[in-house]
Amino acid sequence: MGQSDAKPSTLTTVHLMKIAVFSSQPYERPFLDEANTAAHELCHFAVSLTPQTAPLASGCEVVSIFVSDDASAPTLEILARGGTRALVLRSAGFNHVDLEAADRLGFDVLRVPAYSPHAIAEHTIGLMLTLNRKLHRAYNRVREQNFSLGGLMGFDMHGKVAGVIGTGEIGQVVCRLLTGFGCQVLASDPNENPACVEMGVRYVDLDELYASSHIITLHCPLTPATHHLIDAAAIERMRPGVMLVNTSRGGVVDTRALIAGLKSSKVGAVGLDVYEEEGDLFFRDLSEQILDDDIFARLLTFPNVLITAHQGFFTHEAVSAIAQTTLANIDALESGGELPERHRVTSRLFA
Repeated sequence: MGQSDAKPSTLTTVHLMKIAVFSSQPYERPFLDEANTAAHELCHFAVSLTPQTAPLASGCEVVSIFVSDDASAPTLEILARGGTRALVLRSAGFNHVDLEAADRLGFDVLRVPAYSPHAIAEHTIGLMLTLNRKLHRAYNRVREQNFSLGGLMGFDMHGKVAGVIGTGEIGQVVCRLLTGFGCQVLASDPNENPACVEMGVRYVDLDELYASSHIITLHCPLTPATHHLIDAAAIERMRPGVMLVNTSRGGVVDTRALIAGLKSSKVGAVGLDVYEEEGDLFFRDLSEQILDDDIFARLLTFPNVLITAHQGFFTHEAVSAIAQTTLANIDALESGGELPERHRVTSRLFA
């Protein structure tokens, strides 16, 4: 259906809306309820959105999804047949949404462009410190009454070179924290951030960043240009024993190449809060099941790999901000009000 003959959206009518909230977790529901001052009808579903679960949203004008949900074309087509006309994301990233299908079906797609850059930045530094000083291994060792220090030696962060790829809001905070440790900070980003330059960050090309950095941390979005940015060729250009931390998007790193780098000791330590195929793993308890992802299982065998399950955003402040922005986006759909441009992924109402 072309845009010229698209049916008028019913969302411009002022009324309370019925909203299906997929991947709804007990910890976020109080925040969403508190932010729902307009008293929209929130229908919470603990299950992820998939083509199989999409019929649950029948009759809901708006569907709210998280990063682990499947907003592919087949899913969106089922939602459209059920009367859904808008996707409201509880995330900044939207690589899990088929935007071409959303536009074709006439969906508005709105997101939470920012919540708490400090949450993810501080988690990033926590991964670095834990890997460097082997805090996770020391914790387990002491609980077994093993008080030896063998194998636990780290290094001073002060004076080391840290490379930051992506200096948006999160990357900027990471740069500030790293300069606070006394690191020399290098950065790579198509758009230099004046705030980073002012704090002494030096922008360089990726080759120099790879070759010079003791620590490399990723804070870029997942786009065709950044997909597998960290691949075998990139790892080969890195300093031997480099620490690599990724709290951005899993697809930025080629996991098979990363494993090869770990096996060869080219990569000395890895901290991951995201993973390429995390949709089948994260945000659920699989402790009673056999893990059938062989690549992820291999990652878990390395003593110098630390993985958290997309936990970087998970602070009181960030979850509250996500809920507030999500409901504000929904209120704007209801009233036809204005929203900042960066809240829109695709939008017919606010074009």
